[in-house]
Amino acid sequence: MTESVYSELLDLICSAKPIWDSEWHGISHWERVRENGELIAQSNGGNLKVVGYFSYLHDSCRENEDEDPQHGPRAVEFAKKHRDVIDLNDDEFRVMCRACSGHTFSMPGDSKVINSTLAACWDGDRLDLPRVGITPDPQYLFSDLGKQLAQEALL
Repeated sequence: MTESVYSELLDLICSAKPIWDSEWHGISHWERVRENGELIAQSNGGNLKVVGYFSYLHDSCRENEDEDPQHGPRAVEFAKKHRDVIDLNDDEFRVMCRACSGHTFSMPGDSKVINSTLAACWDGDRLDLPRVGITPDPQYLFSDLGKQLAQEALL
């Protein structure tokens, strides 16, 4: 299931955040986000470790299954509080925090620079939208591979 590098963080999340067991936003979703994100990161040169930590943190602080626009920023606060169990250097940690805080509302074409790691994180999450009955739209994805995979799903 998960590599030991993430096990201490996952233990913390599972003991503190009941959402881990959610059908829509829990660990099975996080695993698919990691798989999708790693596939994209391998194709675009993104950072696999950042993608992995993002995958497990991005929805971990949701308070409900519906509207919860602050869940990404809360995940960043959780990550900062538990920085000692996150094996990323400071630059990687900043990118992971940006990925978590922006994963819900960031869009292609935003004025901020999107790097390959952010693209892998955000596309990894958006490619798992079919779990909630939404077909990913290529125009809302950041990477070439993400757009390709979404386009193939439309055919």
